[in-house]
Amino acid sequence: MIGFLKNKKFHVFPKRYGFFPYIFLAYLALPVPYLVNSSGIKKIIGFALLCLFLITYRQLYATSRKVFVFTYWLVLQMGIVFCFSLFYDPNLLFMGFFPANFIGWYCDKKKFNTMLICFALFELVPAFYHGLFVSSSSLHFLPFLAIMILTPFGIRSMNQRMELEKQLDLANETIKELVKREERTRIARDLHDTLGHTLSLITLKSQLVERLTKIDPERAQIEAKEIERTSRSALKQVRELVSNMRAITIAEELIHVQEILEAAGVAYHHQGINDVSDIPPLSQNILSMCLREAVTNVVKHSKAKNCSITILTSTESLHLVVKDDGIGLKNKGLDGNGLKGMEERLSLIDGVLTLSTQKGTHLEMKIPIIQKLKKEGAAI
Repeated sequence: MIGFLKNKKFHVFPKRYGFFPYIFLAYLALPVPYLVNSSGIKKIIGFALLCLFLITYRQLYATSRKVFVFTYWLVLQMGIVFCFSLFYDPNLLFMGFFPANFIGWYCDKKKFNTMLICFALFELVPAFYHGLFVSSSSLHFLPFLAIMILTPFGIRSMNQRMELEKQLDLANETIKELVKREERTRIARDLHDTLGHTLSLITLKSQLVERLTKIDPERAQIEAKEIERTSRSALKQVRELVSNMRAITIAEELIHVQEILEAAGVAYHHQGINDVSDIPPLSQNILSMCLREAVTNVVKHSKAKNCSITILTSTESLHLVVKDDGIGLKNKGLDGNGLKGMEERLSLIDGVLTLSTQKGTHLEMKIPIIQKLKKEGAAI
């Protein structure tokens, strides 16, 4: 308990307000000459009220986040200004700039209006009592009274703007964090899709080399060199992904797909078109990644003998179908993150993924062409 009290340091004003609250302490000297000129009990009460006013000033900063307590101290402060201006001197009405500042701190419009009305009454009653509105010699009070009553609007507007700027900064920080998180997810997914394909190819070729070492040493040597070439290619892909997202075309991916299927002992069949150069690079890159993931699943999970890839286009859409004659959806590995990743990627280009079993696995990817081209053209 003693250690807690030692760590809990007392501060006259909260640190978040900086040096600003100390500046206005100089204005508390305003009523001193009028209190000194008083006599007897009136002087004692006057200085006691001034001390109490100082306490309210400090407490209003300290309790700004507790609305009920804040209101209590504010009403007390306005009451002190009322007493000073009514019973001591009308010039002390200018101490109303203190509560005028704090009224502007209310976020709730109803509370703000209520306190503003109370403040106006606390200022206007002493002004009428001293005849400030009928005496020509006292007309200089009127502009200052008007400014005091309007000050809370300016303070409230300034505080709202500062709060909005604070929220905007917080929102920008959140957006930056989300962008970083999304970027990390994207890179992780791309590394998985790219390296998963290449490492699967290296694994298959390594198994082939192991079998060929005794049967056909010359071919084993050729396959070993192919493994070296593939590993260097994987290293290059990693560097490209880290430095900049590499756009992969469907035509390039079809070559890699054929290699991995043949290495896995799965017969490769292609139907439809090869040239899809009219498709935007973004769409091609996403489809290539999805195609790579689909073929990797075929090699890992399907136990298929044949795999066919069909690419068909129309005026409105492109269809890419990956079909194998394996065990179908019986293998739960097909329901993992690979398919989820494909769905997420395709959704970026308004694509749709369909998975079904028709004597094997039938995976169809469909993306719009004209609509997407229009969107990308509009963006450009």
